Amino acid sequence: MKVVLFCGGYGMRMRSGAADDVPKPMAMVGPRPLIWHVMRYYAHFGHTEFILCLGYGAHHIKDFFLNYEETTSNDFVLRGGRTELLSTDIADWTITFAQTGIESPIGERLRRVRHHLDGDEMFLANYADVLTDAPLPEMIDRFARRDAGASMMVVPPQSSFHCVDLGEDGLVGGITAVSELPLWENGGYFVLRQEVFDHIPENGDLVADGCAQLAKRGRLVAHRHRGFWKPTDTVKERAALDDAYARGDRPWAVWERDGAGVSA
Repeated sequence: MKVVLFCGGYGMRMRSGAADDVPKPMAMVGPRPLIWHVMRYYAHFGHTEFILCLGYGAHHIKDFFLNYEETTSNDFVLRGGRTELLSTDIADWTITFAQTGIESPIGERLRRVRHHLDGDEMFLANYADVLTDAPLPEMIDRFARRDAGASMMVVPPQSSFHCVDLGEDGLVGGITAVSELPLWENGGYFVLRQEVFDHIPENGDLVADGCAQLAKRGRLVAHRHRGFWKPTDTVKERAALDDAYARGDRPWAVWERDGAGVSA
């Protein structure tokens, strides 16, 4: 299946200064940027046809792949001054680089690459900045068996805040961590059918427009994931993933081990 990656936003909360024009998916986790980790996840499950929806800082993403160094993350032999790779990352990947506008919302970016999907009934989509160990084959199989237009992976709330139950007299009846509430939030991993395009207007949004309309029609399903899932909306979150990588604690790297996470 083809994989559409949205990687054209500003990522303002990840920027370290006014001169920093690197898009969020290019923030580094270990020796590779976020977008590589996301693509490697999909490739592990056999999905190696990627459509990159570019926008802000597109040249950084293009330059990374045009000048890709396989020796950074693969073993190799240096013989007679020539490099012999013992394994490879992206040799079998097909990557389409599509400029989808600087200010375009996610839904519009998806609309602008529709012709690259070649009319495929089902395809995958991702924000290119969230890492997980979710079992992708299970997610796809569940959706394929359902009569629905879209599937959204959902995860428990990640906030560390607490909700306070107040009575009319101002007395606190209870305190509950947001993560313990019976709520789910968008996890950013989608399995979609062409039907979703019927509900995304020009300059519309994938979730607020496309998924919301499908939900009203009973055409949106959710895949609940309780395993590893980490966003990178802030410098702090990215740094935490980078530190975990350095420690060898990288559950999202399903290509390094057997199994693909725990879902319910």
